Amino acid sequence: MFNSLHEECGVFGIFENRTCETAQTVYLALYALQHRGQESCGIAVNDDGVFSHHKGNGLVPDVFTSERLESLGKGNMAIGHVRYSTTGGTDIGNIQPLFIRHIKGNLALAHNGNLVNADEIRKRFELSGAIFHGTSDTEAIAHTIVANRLKCKSTEDAVVKTMREIHGAYSCVLMTATKLIAFRDPNGFRPLCLGTFPDGATFVRDLLPGEIVVVSRDGIRSIRTHCTTKKKSSMCVFEYIYFARPDSVIDGVSVQQARMRAGAFLAREHPVDADIVIGVPDSGIDAALGYARESGIPYGIGFIKNRYIGRSFIQPSQSQREDAVRIKLNAVKENIRGKRVIMIDDSIVRGTTCARIVRLLREAGAKEVHMRVSAPPFKHACYFGTDIDSSDNLIACQYDSVEEIARVIGADSLGYLSIDATHRIAEGASVCFCDGCFSGRYPVEVPETISKNKFDQKLGNYSEYYEILD
Repeated sequence: MFNSLHEECGVFGIFENRTCETAQTVYLALYALQHRGQESCGIAVNDDGVFSHHKGNGLVPDVFTSERLESLGKGNMAIGHVRYSTTGGTDIGNIQPLFIRHIKGNLALAHNGNLVNADEIRKRFELSGAIFHGTSDTEAIAHTIVANRLKCKSTEDAVVKTMREIHGAYSCVLMTATKLIAFRDPNGFRPLCLGTFPDGATFVRDLLPGEIVVVSRDGIRSIRTHCTTKKKSSMCVFEYIYFARPDSVIDGVSVQQARMRAGAFLAREHPVDADIVIGVPDSGIDAALGYARESGIPYGIGFIKNRYIGRSFIQPSQSQREDAVRIKLNAVKENIRGKRVIMIDDSIVRGTTCARIVRLLREAGAKEVHMRVSAPPFKHACYFGTDIDSSDNLIACQYDSVEEIARVIGADSLGYLSIDATHRIAEGASVCFCDGCFSGRYPVEVPETISKNKFDQKLGNYSEYYEILD
């Protein structure tokens, strides 16, 4: 459970679905992806070149009523998006999919990730007269694709050229009048997969890092111009630790099993005598099961979660997140009272949320509370879609020792998973992980001008932005 860590979004696209309502299919897909963003959502439908779209702030069922879905029509393809803002803030102009009209045809684009050179791309286009309606990285990608489309024979050729110019994390779905195009950055920071639909959604495979997949009435075509064996993939390790649903399989590895392995490694690295192991719902539960199995200490249910409250870290403001935590969890006193408790969670950001949870256990009568975290301490900013914006806000940067942090959050002891063990949780996966937020080592060079604290992301206020880039 996070206090100020955010992940950007989820994307989905479907082609040639005449067997059911296309918008309804995307709606259900976005519902399944709701855990990746609860701030806004959108759907764009293509009916043989005629585009219709709707988007808004709020949860999927709130933005899309049955009447609104019906108004979008059936169509032969559609894309959808759920979002929590990292770069760009909450302005309505940043809600996706983005819809673009231009001389070469209409486009709709949905994007998951963050670019490290979005600012310089934006400046280049604005100085040449382009108009941006929002402040997200996605518009920088869209403008680059459109500019390249004017010079290329096809949209996929424009995407190939665009991928040479944009740097950072991006898993995108792009819809034209006749094609659905999916493309993934060469580092593979965020997952993107291909499936078939006729008899229920069936997984086919993950897109390779750097791969472009073009789906049209001519079939499915893969473009691997940007796939290379010289560069190791850099999947965000937090996909396994937190972001993905536990029933997900990424690069052939079960997310649930990866979390259980993280818990087992924690038990080896940070053992402690206790009576019960509990997990903070939801992603702390599997790690707690792994810790209990490895240590031999019984697993128990420590918290009951209010299922009608979304992930507290996704709430747009700090006060809203705090309110959500207050009503989200209730300690099961019968399982806690008089016991030495090991509490497993997936991370600590600022520390205020976990301090509140530790206090819940104390109030429930816990004799001791030992906190174990299934990730290393956050010490550095992330520039690839996870909103860790400043070391000033990270508790691991504010105190010199783990013991001090334990004292601040009110725990009797604290243990983090080591970086080495973190790289081994996805046993059998062929991917390598990005651990920049833990180690400060990034797989993509980050320009010195980037600082989320220096760029005023409010629409229309670019004075400092241009000063930085100059």
